[in-house]
Amino acid sequence: MGTATEQLTTLDVALRINGAATHLTLDPRTTLLDALREHLRLTGSKKGCDHGQCGACTVHIDGRRVLSCLTLAVACQGKEITTIEGLARGDRLHPMQQAFLDHDGFQCGYCTPGQIMSAVACVQEGHATSDEQIREYMSGNLCRCAAYPRIVEAVKQGRDRMERS
Repeated sequence: MGTATEQLTTLDVALRINGAATHLTLDPRTTLLDALREHLRLTGSKKGCDHGQCGACTVHIDGRRVLSCLTLAVACQGKEITTIEGLARGDRLHPMQQAFLDHDGFQCGYCTPGQIMSAVACVQEGHATSDEQIREYMSGNLCRCAAYPRIVEAVKQGRDRMERS
């Protein structure tokens, strides 16, 4: 039995992230999370569990929340990717980012980018009409510090401000 040699191949990947086009040469097995963090230095999306169970890596792809640790970067070509870095407009925070600050919707802050990305999607999907609904649709985002009551309050404030803008 001989040893198998693995020929490493790379692909040119064209991505649109936070409104800007970017081109990378990646191993086809590279996750979107690793492309963002390791290749583009967009470190807002966090690597929590790397199994799609904690929500720390949540980003938006074509307006829908996605776990970037379970998504291959090559599958995102031709789609609009928004990360936590893409929510603010210059010095003006997104209403949901401001709401998390106003309500202390974080303690250690590790899960906060994913929480905010999910909260924005929760509102845009129409799933933020009650505390119970917010808790249900945010349940894929875990917070080890248990800041959940403040997160719910932040989502409600963010919802109200998003609806007004």
